[in-house]
Amino acid sequence: MQADVYLRQIKNEESHWWFQGRMKIIDSLINESINNKKKINILDYGSGSGTNIKMLSKYGYVYAYEKDKTTAIYLKKKFKKNKRIKIISRPKSIKFYDLIISADVIEHIRNDKNALKYLSSLLKKNGLILLTVPAYNFLFSLKDEALHHFRRYNKKTLEKLILNYFNIIKLSYFNFFLFIPLAFSILLLKILNVQFINSVETKPNLIFNKILYIFFRYEKYFLKYLNFPFGLSIIAMAKKK
Repeated sequence: MQADVYLRQIKNEESHWWFQGRMKIIDSLINESINNKKKINILDYGSGSGTNIKMLSKYGYVYAYEKDKTTAIYLKKKFKKNKRIKIISRPKSIKFYDLIISADVIEHIRNDKNALKYLSSLLKKNGLILLTVPAYNFLFSLKDEALHHFRRYNKKTLEKLILNYFNIIKLSYFNFFLFIPLAFSILLLKILNVQFINSVETKPNLIFNKILYIFFRYEKYFLKYLNFPFGLSIIAMAKKK
């Protein structure tokens, strides 16, 4: 991603409705899938500005890998006093992790199949992986280009990719309730050829931010019982074959 994207995320992620709502959904799905009380080894692969790191640490020991050096330095300073969190320059050796989180990462990787093969090799037997990705190539816009995305996914293409190395536990679209207004806005800005990444990654006004957060995070309750038929993103939990 561009350097200004990381800086903007660092500034906004602790209160922005999307980052915080996604974290709540990820947390809920992990809580449903991790059914033992022992502390586990977790890899946050492509941790970005670190939105999920503190949340993950309640499940065990978090090893956060972020490729961008400036952001990695920021994370080291932010979490230097937390003994459960370690910012690493490369993931540990094979079969070390019980759980890998890769939240909105594989769309940045040209060969996503090889990336999942590599992540599978880092997991212990029966280890779990949680992925989130942006949905629908027809929504690919200048924002995706600024974020250096190679693609967006649909449920079928992500399922096919995951099944190369994992058995799927959960696969669903999410950001469902806000899909129509946000998708319409993206398409309109795409038609007008307007770059809008600055506005969508900057926290909106307090009331609007709160409303969006409430709509988004409450999806975690529905995802316990059903899979959404569409949404702006896709979430998957899978077990290593």
